[in-house]
Amino acid sequence: MTLRELVEQSARQLQAAQVAFGHGTDNALDEAAWLVLWQLGLPLDTQIDTPLDGLQAPAALTPEQQSVCEALIAERISTRKPAAYLTHQAWLQGYAFYVDERVIVPRSLIAELLVDGGIDYFLHEGTRQVLDLCTGNGSLAIIAAHVYPDTEVCASDLSQEALDVAAINVRQHQLQVRIQLLASDGLQSPALQAQGPYDLILCNPPYVNAESMATLPPEFRAEPPLALDGNADGGSDGMDFVRRLLRDAPQHLNPQGVLVLEIGHERAFFESAFPALQAVWLPTSAGEDQVLLLTREALIS
Repeated sequence: MTLRELVEQSARQLQAAQVAFGHGTDNALDEAAWLVLWQLGLPLDTQIDTPLDGLQAPAALTPEQQSVCEALIAERISTRKPAAYLTHQAWLQGYAFYVDERVIVPRSLIAELLVDGGIDYFLHEGTRQVLDLCTGNGSLAIIAAHVYPDTEVCASDLSQEALDVAAINVRQHQLQVRIQLLASDGLQSPALQAQGPYDLILCNPPYVNAESMATLPPEFRAEPPLALDGNADGGSDGMDFVRRLLRDAPQHLNPQGVLVLEIGHERAFFESAFPALQAVWLPTSAGEDQVLLLTREALIS
């Protein structure tokens, strides 16, 4: 069996098992290629038609190689865990991150905006203090530190387990000097407040509404509910954390500061909760209704 044949066989198995995607891939073929290439120790950008071992024709995999790959695909199907939990690696905008079940798999569209310069127009020359709220595994904080090398970044999360994972990634990216990790429930931590006021707050919060939480596929239910469920204060529209954030954010933003907030597919609930708020909806590869920007002036008024 060649590499291509194994990837195609694996994709058919994933599709037949009706596994859910959305944690780094959106289709069976890409997911199969990711798992097979990772298991074989090959770069993830390897073309599956590339000859192995320098041969001119596609080389046959050894029985051992085929067996370990098939076992990994079987584990993906039987456990319904996201692939990133099996490989302990996730990629976001070209950056690699360690992940495990203590954090959600990083997939924020805010990363795309950071790398593509989608929010640069709203920043100013004096932008120095950045806060990544609900940091999870630290991916947005790390990408922001790479993209804006003159900034100091504070990354916070309510979950100490998530911060432990973020610390692994901060060390791997050698950003210990520029990124400070702090435990905080929203903006409540005195230590977090002391680092401000901030020029830029990034936040991919828990925002999933109650009805959607009840129908999430197993792959999403494998992730920490704390990072997904936006109804912790007893609501049902997914906006509980967001309400507190928008209430508290102005006092922690500099006069020219902005908040960049991801709300996924919950725009209708967001606009129902905040009908008078003047938000700037930012275009991303997923459309113009999943990430928004709020100026301090808009939040106050």
